[in-house]
This record gives sequence, structure tokens and C-alpha cells, in this order.
Amino acid sequence: MIHPNLETENKTILVTGAAGFIGAALVTKFIKNTEKVTVIGLDNLSDYYDVSLKEHRLREIEKAAGGKTDVKWIFIKSNVADKESVEKLFSEYRFDIVVNLAAQAGVRYSSLNPDAYIESNIIGFYNLLEACRHHPVEHLVFASSSSVYGANKKIPYSVDDKVDNPVSLYAATKKSDELLAHAYSKLYNIPSTGLRFFTVYGPAGRPDMAYFGFTDKLRSGEKIKIFNYGDLKRDFTYIDDIVEGILRVIQRAPERKNGEDGLPVPPYRIYNIGNSKPENLLEFITVLQEELIKAGVLPGNYDFESHKELVPMQPGDVPITFADTTELEADTGFRPDTPLREGLKRFAEWYKDYYKV
Repeated sequence: MIHPNLETENKTILVTGAAGFIGAALVTKFIKNTEKVTVIGLDNLSDYYDVSLKEHRLREIEKAAGGKTDVKWIFIKSNVADKESVEKLFSEYRFDIVVNLAAQAGVRYSSLNPDAYIESNIIGFYNLLEACRHHPVEHLVFASSSSVYGANKKIPYSVDDKVDNPVSLYAATKKSDELLAHAYSKLYNIPSTGLRFFTVYGPAGRPDMAYFGFTDKLRSGEKIKIFNYGDLKRDFTYIDDIVEGILRVIQRAPERKNGEDGLPVPPYRIYNIGNSKPENLLEFITVLQEELIKAGVLPGNYDFESHKELVPMQPGDVPITFADTTELEADTGFRPDTPLREGLKRFAEWYKDYYKV
């Protein structure tokens, strides 16, 4: 196991996408569990989905920070694609650690609005890399995605697999981020770690994700579309496991060292963060509906069969995702393991409370 080599106390940390699902959960836990830290959160509060949910997450962060005198939390509404703003931010705060979670997410939406993906995922990430180059940081951690594996036939997906055949623009931008980070790591000796997330779910999640969208539609009496006639498997990963993985990785920066040729070896790593247990989509929906009934979101006599519509595969989708987390476990001693039913139970209870069902 790689032992922690980077303290987070007395550090200034930038988290981009701080009002997003993963970003807000990470910042909240960081604030609760860390002493003497300054956390700067950046987000443009885009209207890709309901902005009030992002504002709710920010209020939860404020609550967590309010009770701690040794933690400084600052939120800045800005866009990583605005190079001048990013440069000004780095000049002012001199970040020790940068966690880039800002991104335009969604596989299907990338075929409808490619501009948003190029702006946020390519230009925005490039701006951050340039800032890290001119204002050196101790560790850059950035979000990638299981989508980079495309339609790989070999499972589980390993970080050693070839990932040169993306099947969506979203996946192509995330693979591009990995390549850009590797180049900057090599050229400018920036310790960088990329994290390939596998289908993240949980309370205060993204409304465009299947479990959230299904819940909204079922509650309003609409039909839910089940793609590829239900013959899909996803490695659903609970949000708390994702956050724990990020926190452990942050404290284990790749080591700067030279190779036999005397030149720097890129201080760069990639990890999968997934539950390593693909769930069939139809079984997933069954568990979801059971937990929604238990939580009181839906009535006990709800007729699910009449609200299901089996449809063909969508462009950009893949039949299965399955994480090999060997490297993550070996280097950090951690592997995600929250059972699907437990995670969906917590989501259903949160949904009932948040929407006052």
C-alpha cells in the first residue's frame, strides 16, 4: 500500500464543480473531517439540470462549515472555461491541491450539445492544467469516467486496457483529459491522478441519472424507458464510496522521480472507482421500486408494469460496465462495497424528505 505522503491540514484546496453531485459531497466530508484547511469551491451553476438542487447542496456545505472555526470555505461562481478567471484565482490563492470535478456530464446529451462538452471538458481542463503549470501544485486530481472503456469486450475493465475507441463524445473528452494530464505531468512534473468513476448514485444526485429520472417519472405517472430492453448491466457506485476513494487518493500524490535516462518519469496515475459488481438494469429497477414504496415515495399498490417501456439501445450506450479496482485497493487499502439496496434506500429516504412527498 502507498502510505499517505501529502497532508491536507494547513493547505489551500480548490474543488471545481463544487455544487455538483460529487463535488458537494466531497467538500462536505472534507470540511467535516479535516482541521485547519481552506477550501475554495468553484462552479458556474449551469442550468443543465435544476439549479435549485445545486443551491441546496451549497447550503449543506455552508451548514457543515458553519460549525468549524478552523475551516475556511469560500464559494466562487465562475467557469473553468474562462481562462482569465482561472489564472486570477490561482494567482490569488496559490493552491496546494486541485480537485477538478467540473465537467459537462451525460453520455446521451453529448450528441445533442457537443459545444458544452468541448468548452467544459476540454478547454476548461486545459485552463486548469496551464494554471497548475504556472502555479505549481502538490497534487492535481481529476475526474475521468468509465465511459472511456467504450464497448470493450474484456471485463472487468482494467486501467491497463486500451481505451482508444470511445463510443460517445463525452467519453472522447474524458479520454482527452487523461492524455492532456499525462503530457503536462511529463513536461512540467505535475503530480496528477485521474479517477474513472463508475455510475455514481445516491442522495442529492443528478436528476439526469436513471435512478433519479425513473423516480421522477414514476411519481408523476409517466412511463420509464428501459433501454436495450433491459439487457444492460451497470457497476453502480454509491456516492460515499466515491468520496472516500477521492480522499484517499488526494493524500497519495504520485512521486516525482527521474528515470534511467535522467529525465522525469511522469508522476501520473489512473484508478477505477467502482463497486465491482454489475447489476442488471431490470433487477436494479425492482430494488428501486421496492425502496421507493418502503420510503413512502410511491404507494404500496403502484402498478409498475404499466409504467415500463422496453426500448432499443441508445447511441453512445454500452451493454455493461464493470470496474477492476485492484490498483485502487493495493495503493489505498480501499474498495467500494456499499450494497445497491442500502444505497437506493438512502436515496429514497432523501428524495422523500427533499421533495416533501
